[in-house]
Amino acid sequence: MSTGKYYVVWNGKKPGIYTSWVDCQQQINGFSNPKYKSYKTKIEAETAYNNPDLAFAKDTDEKNINYDSISVDAACAGNPGLMEYRCVYTKTKEVVFASPQYPDGTNNIGEFLAIVHALALCKKKESSISIYTDSATAMAWVRNKKAKTKLELTKHNQILFELIERAERWLLSNTYSNKILKWDTAKWGEIPADYGRKG
Repeated sequence: MSTGKYYVVWNGKKPGIYTSWVDCQQQINGFSNPKYKSYKTKIEAETAYNNPDLAFAKDTDEKNINYDSISVDAACAGNPGLMEYRCVYTKTKEVVFASPQYPDGTNNIGEFLAIVHALALCKKKESSISIYTDSATAMAWVRNKKAKTKLELTKHNQILFELIERAERWLLSNTYSNKILKWDTAKWGEIPADYGRKG
């Protein structure tokens, strides 16, 4: 019988998401070192199931993670390659914005543009929400107001160089109160904005 909860089983006879406590118990009873949790909504359960490190980091590192924040990340198929970036709410992973895919880009450029895009959006909305990134390089570029990329200009990536120039101009002509925080991947798992394409 369903209790209106969703039960996530990471370590059990058959890992998965269950809608009844009885079904969950069948997976964990007699199992050595079971790992499971209940959630109120399906989306919370699915998010937790797909990112167990983050689900349990919330318990152990609640003081370290600021969940009232947004997170950015980039993905790049190759180096250079097809690049895109996005921003999500850290707690829910709801997408705030997502870029199109750009050819002949790099991950660092994507991370840099994502942070500046987030800063500009926050400025427009008069929001001082903190921004997480897992890229120390992009943080340095933002701090220095300059993208020190070694990427070469091609006929395919000219728009990226225009976006970089626009981002640098924005940093030089604007101030912001948002904190840009480094996401601790080793401790918390992949950043919530991660595209999940590694491996």
